[in-house]
Amino acid sequence: MTSPGTRADADTEDLDVEEALALVREKPGPAAHRGHDGHGAPTAHDPAGSHHRATPWSEARTTAERAARAAARAVRRTPVSVPLDAALGLTLAAPLAALTDLPSFDTSAMDGWAVAGPGPWAVRDEGVLAGHAEPGRLTDGEAVRIATGARIPPDTTAVLRTEHGRTDERGRLHPTREVVHGQDIRPRGQECRSGDQLLPVGTLATPAVLGLAAAAGYDTLTAVPRPRVDVLVLGDELLTEGLPHDGLIRDALGPMLPPWLRALGAEVVAVRRIGDDAKALHRAVTNSEADLIVTTGGTAAGPVDHVHPTLRRIGAELLVDGVKARPGHPMLLARLKDDQHLVGLPGNPLAAVSGLLTLAEPLLRTLAARPAPEPYTLPLRDAVHGHPYDTRLVPVVLRGEGAVPLHYNGPAMLRGVAAADALAVVAPGGARPGQEAELLDLPWASGGIGVCFT
Repeated sequence: MTSPGTRADADTEDLDVEEALALVREKPGPAAHRGHDGHGAPTAHDPAGSHHRATPWSEARTTAERAARAAARAVRRTPVSVPLDAALGLTLAAPLAALTDLPSFDTSAMDGWAVAGPGPWAVRDEGVLAGHAEPGRLTDGEAVRIATGARIPPDTTAVLRTEHGRTDERGRLHPTREVVHGQDIRPRGQECRSGDQLLPVGTLATPAVLGLAAAAGYDTLTAVPRPRVDVLVLGDELLTEGLPHDGLIRDALGPMLPPWLRALGAEVVAVRRIGDDAKALHRAVTNSEADLIVTTGGTAAGPVDHVHPTLRRIGAELLVDGVKARPGHPMLLARLKDDQHLVGLPGNPLAAVSGLLTLAEPLLRTLAARPAPEPYTLPLRDAVHGHPYDTRLVPVVLRGEGAVPLHYNGPAMLRGVAAADALAVVAPGGARPGQEAELLDLPWASGGIGVCFT
């Protein structure tokens, strides 16, 4: 199911090379969230608990975009040259200019005969096929069989389609309808001339873009590199195979997150299982060279929740410490270095999905210089129970001109989102039947570039 459309983000619409890489035109965002010291500790103005420190959902997404822009300014990553078969989903860091005329010679647009002068025509014995050298010149009154895509013989008047010609008993070719000069001939340069700019910087490499680049003579594209991501799976209770037993459960996030992150444009460098080991978490975070570290679980304040203590130990700056969203309230975003961030996802699977779309998606999209999706709304077919204060993200399927909320949407459940096309953004207080709600498309349901998971 597709959204009504996509557009280039205002900050990536008419970019030069430097802007595509660094995204230097920062959007004005909401004022910095007041009430905490940047490291999650309550201040004198915020003596209450974590709910009051939490960032509103839309502001959290803006903060993630802003953090990515700051990182891109801090370290201007060098564009990469990528083979066409590996460039799907990347953003062009250089204009795509034609390296040749398209077509590069006059070609036949149809199967039929190349004819010279008025008919009837004497038909040559040999034919002209695509991929062969330039055929011999035609003289008036001559015709030659020709295939679609073959080079047009010099002095050809027109191409007569197979279904528009007949031969008489002497083998002469007659038209069955009027022949117009130049018909069914694709002239050299009809689509573009060598040097014409075909696509600007900032264009997303879709399958059609790859086809155009190949036709225009390219073997590689100059593109913004994919953001590199390390995934750290936390929790001693997680199994990697078999059935749950003895208080142990299967790890759902380890298999789910890497392909989802790739669908968001990232290069997943490593997936490491850390368990509930503070020292191992510290080593993994400090040794990572990825642009983004994604952790699963451990973002609350329990006895084995080591993410906050680790961030304090390394002097990280907490940009988002909890979001007013359900599920996924304890998600977080931290700046580790000028060009490195950490997104802490809750351990419950649907809560992790919420964190992924709230914080990781805008950050990765901005680092990759991808255009932002056009926001859109659809009416909800059924009522959705809301949270008194927080935004709810609810799995939905799209049916016609409406969105149908799905059951099994608890924080630990994946059954609903596995069948979903999108997540509906439900404001505090809930939504009544027929009420419009903003929708976040899921990568595999959007019909866009995110359908590539490799």
